[in-house]
Amino acid sequence: MKLTTKGRFAVTAMIDLALRHEGGPVTLAGISERQSISLSYLEQLFGKLRRNQLVSSVRGPGGGYRLGKNIAEMSVAEIISAVDEPLDATNCGGQANCKDEQLCMTHQLWTTLNARMIEYLNSVTLADLVEAQKAKLAAAASVGEHPLGSAGGEAQRSHRSIAIVNAA
Repeated sequence: MKLTTKGRFAVTAMIDLALRHEGGPVTLAGISERQSISLSYLEQLFGKLRRNQLVSSVRGPGGGYRLGKNIAEMSVAEIISAVDEPLDATNCGGQANCKDEQLCMTHQLWTTLNARMIEYLNSVTLADLVEAQKAKLAAAASVGEHPLGSAGGEAQRSHRSIAIVNAA
């Protein structure tokens, strides 16, 4: 069982939206650029998220997407489910007809894994992920790293290297 890019990208895009929603509607083009996710793929995902009322769209100039509900009430499982990502480790899709229309020997193992996985993803909210991201950005800023990722970090490292070489 593997969580596909559909679920991963949906969660990533929702974190990005939640981090920026207070400034007004967030464009998919902006999310696409910041997260390196295809704009057309985001359009598909956000159509599903909108139909599940996790986001709402604002048309026209200055338009984009807003959160459809409070981030403290939105679980990761809800986001993944909204984009039709199956959360099932069984081979039979939970139908109990794994092997020759009977339960396979490991069916209960995978069913239990499904339950634990869903329980965990239901326990993690978008607010939890946003707070973790804010803490990560704050920690990076406190040690002088660029908050936007590797490009800034490379620049920081090269400046440190130059300073070390000049000091020698």
